[in-house]
Amino acid sequence: MSKEKKAPHNSQPSRRQAIFAMTCALSAIELWPSAALPQAPEEISHSEESIHQETTYAASRKRIYDALTDAKQFDKIIQLSAEMRAGRPFGPKPTELSREVGGPFTLFGGHIVGRNIELVPNERIVQAWRVVDWSPGHYSIAKFELVEHGSGTKIIFDHTGFPKGQAEHLAAGWKSHYWETLEKFLAHG
Repeated sequence: MSKEKKAPHNSQPSRRQAIFAMTCALSAIELWPSAALPQAPEEISHSEESIHQETTYAASRKRIYDALTDAKQFDKIIQLSAEMRAGRPFGPKPTELSREVGGPFTLFGGHIVGRNIELVPNERIVQAWRVVDWSPGHYSIAKFELVEHGSGTKIIFDHTGFPKGQAEHLAAGWKSHYWETLEKFLAHG
């Protein structure tokens, strides 16, 4: 009888066998009907609305920063709005505008309220901003970047986190209540 040499039995798969098994397993998962796999709730929104506007003024960054953060100056901007000039005030509350990070603001007769999140003089204003008739506790983020633009200033504005369906209304409001009235204010002052 001849004796054959047997390889020792190893219960561990070879590296090649392990890679092949993993490839087969991953292929099976990829081919598995996606409806059969449990679905995680949507964690990332791909449908949130946001507003991005840019406007340029023939004024320094300091002048614009002061106009947007000083209550007396901002109240003058509000007074230049079409509603105020037509005798339709926004509400009874006076303009209040803190110049401190974390400080509150009340604008347009109390129709807009919020807090300053970040204030970098002459460069950036970031606010937690809300319309008072939104759901309680719902704040959006309004960010004003003041960038030198020749001898003037460009405001790069982004508004995010507001209730769905409000983008068109808010975008029009920013144009008429902020950008157009700010331009009038700067021309008179």
